[in-house]
Amino acid sequence: MNLAIMGAIEQGLLFGILALGVYLTFRILNVPDLTVDGSFALGGAIAAKFIIDGTNPYLATLLAFVVGGVAGAFTGVLHTKGKVNALLAGILTMIALYSINLRIMGKANLPLLREDTLFTYVKDLSVPNLAVGGVTILTGVAIVFLVGVLVLKLAIDWFLHTDLGLDLRATGDNPKMIRSFGVNTDTTTIVGLALSNGLVAVSGAWVAQYQGFADVGMGIGMIVIGLASVIVGEVLFGSSSIFRVTLAVILGSIVYRLVIALALQAGLNPSDMKLITALIVIIALTVPTIAKAVWKKPARAMKGGSGDA
Repeated sequence: MNLAIMGAIEQGLLFGILALGVYLTFRILNVPDLTVDGSFALGGAIAAKFIIDGTNPYLATLLAFVVGGVAGAFTGVLHTKGKVNALLAGILTMIALYSINLRIMGKANLPLLREDTLFTYVKDLSVPNLAVGGVTILTGVAIVFLVGVLVLKLAIDWFLHTDLGLDLRATGDNPKMIRSFGVNTDTTTIVGLALSNGLVAVSGAWVAQYQGFADVGMGIGMIVIGLASVIVGEVLFGSSSIFRVTLAVILGSIVYRLVIALALQAGLNPSDMKLITALIVIIALTVPTIAKAVWKKPARAMKGGSGDA
């Protein structure tokens, strides 16, 4: 397996955390949250700034989660208490975060190449590659990333089965019904947005450390990438249960990154990546619908034919 494909798998795992965060708002809460583009860069900015200032990378990543959660909670308060449309509330927070991220970093880009990061620690572990028949399937780095992402996935699965998690799911499904049981849907919405953007910020922190720098523009288009991962994962791997759909979302992120890597290897211009992303989402959304329509036609014809007989 070539280096581009292995790198795509590693990146897919890192962006899988972003996809999990987007899944919480897009599918669980049924809220289109554009805060993601700002909170992703916020996570990278926080992690980079604190690591450069001498903070342990683990603590810096945890701080990114907390600050990202605060950004998400702010969007939630705007939406629930300020009665601002959810889409507009996310846009307002995203715009504000651009300036905040610049303030945090002090400039548009912070390099981490000479700093000790989580990626440095991962390489120091010297985890052997996973090979089958002499072909490397997963690098040692990807194995460590996989373990970390699966831990977060299982933690989310557990949370969504707690009382608060069930309230969160019910809020997205039927807010009027859950309010009739005395649940404060404003609180569950704020908690959901905070958790979602906290995960997105962690993804931004990990990606910044992986690529060796944080950039103020690194969050542009992240919502589209997250949605692509969620939709592709659900279409390819199903969504029959919480355990399955969260796994599907992570796998969808990997598939998305593999498609991008193969497109680049095929000779497409990197500037076409946004177009490819849009095409991936369009195909994932429309193909299942078209397939169902085509499948129903012969089924109806057979039903009609049997009725005439």
